[in-house]
Amino acid sequence: MSRLDGWSLRRRLTLATVVLITLAALVIGLVSILSVRSILTQRLDDELGQASDRAARAPANVYPYPVPGTYGDDEPGPGRIIGILGQSAGTLGVEIENGVVTYAGYLDEGGTRKDLYASTAAKLLSAADEDEPTTIDLGDGLGTYRVVAMETDAGSTFIVGLPMDSLEQTVSQLVWIVLGVSAGGIAIATVVAYLTVRASVRPLERVEQTATEVSRLPLERGDVALAVRVRDGDADERTEVGRVGAAFNRMLGHVGAALAARQASEENVRRFVSDASHELRTPLASIRGYAELTRMSPEDLPEDATYALGRIESEAARMTTIVEDLLLLARLDEGRALEREPVDMRTLVVDAVNDASVAAPTHDWTVDLPDDDLPLFVTGDDSRLFQVVANLLANARVHTPPGTLVRTRLEVASDADSGALAGPVVITVEDDGPGIAPETLDRVFERFVRGDSSRSRATGSTGLGLAIVRAVVEVHGGSVSVDSRPGDTRFRIELPLAATDG
Repeated sequence: MSRLDGWSLRRRLTLATVVLITLAALVIGLVSILSVRSILTQRLDDELGQASDRAARAPANVYPYPVPGTYGDDEPGPGRIIGILGQSAGTLGVEIENGVVTYAGYLDEGGTRKDLYASTAAKLLSAADEDEPTTIDLGDGLGTYRVVAMETDAGSTFIVGLPMDSLEQTVSQLVWIVLGVSAGGIAIATVVAYLTVRASVRPLERVEQTATEVSRLPLERGDVALAVRVRDGDADERTEVGRVGAAFNRMLGHVGAALAARQASEENVRRFVSDASHELRTPLASIRGYAELTRMSPEDLPEDATYALGRIESEAARMTTIVEDLLLLARLDEGRALEREPVDMRTLVVDAVNDASVAAPTHDWTVDLPDDDLPLFVTGDDSRLFQVVANLLANARVHTPPGTLVRTRLEVASDADSGALAGPVVITVEDDGPGIAPETLDRVFERFVRGDSSRSRATGSTGLGLAIVRAVVEVHGGSVSVDSRPGDTRFRIELPLAATDG
């Protein structure tokens, strides 16, 4: 993974701009320095050519000057290479005859001729075979020289040189100037690039803020008012960011229309379920009533008719339960308010477990309550909260075999310092039955979802009990969860503790 992967777009664009500007400054500076050096070197070569011409035109006996004894010859030699008028300070000259240095000297800054040591003159012999000017570092305090060799009519060789100190000094000054100007330019460019990128990215950040605001809206259910949009200034399609903003606005429009259509469809279905459930209650009650009335007739009925009437009553009762459950869910979906009164959860849980033990004596029912006798109150609808606990216990009864241990536990958290109840109220229903199938566990609170075939369905589960549990708990501001594995299925409900005076 690249180190830049975690960087923001602003930092990446700023870095890229600064890197490009830095590279451009380096290239421009390097080309400028090399160009100036080449120009100055060419100018020095021109001066070197003029100095060589002056030396070549000078008479052979001009300015005789003794050759240093290191050359093995103390006889006077020609000094015309550097002694001729017009030669500038620093001019160096060497004369070679038959491979022997007959003269080697230079003009110091005051114009006085100075001798070259033999070791220094020996360094210049390599230039005698060069046709073009060349650069040689002489050392011995003389530095770098630009030298050129030329043949005379008499067969001797002149080597004439000019110092490069002035050229090197000029180039060095230019290097520092380029570095200073480049550093200042890069610093200014960095600030300008940062401000420019920041201003350019700011509309994209506002689009991001709009997307974040939309992502926090509860879109999964209910009537959604998706009125959030990218502002017009950030949706100008003449710019890249504006086209993103405009496309985002169009997408939000489509999403809003889809959500409105979904909500309308849900309301129609909910209204239909509510109306149908309400209308079915009367005919179902009539069916049950007529079946009971017929069965209670003093006349003896055929065995088949008696059985059929019993089945009619049984199925009518089962259908009545389904209709009541559907009606309750429809009313909860419509947001109809439930009763809001203090409910003693200790009494509610005990009553629900007692009812379950009577309905299924073949199961082992236990209840665990807090040690103290303080009542645990939850603000809500007593009958609906009782239905929640009863549904969980019925779920354990229906989907586990006889002999299963079902433990119901009521708990509440307390403040560690004061010991006061802090909530929430927690109700846990556990059983050691076969467990819920993994493919069903994630959907167990959805409507009409039943456990898999390994869990007994002898009583005919409707698949609405746990859906009612979740709907009622959420209306009361709580939450419900389930964890299941073979031998350990656990439903956990959390409800906010009611505020108490004092």
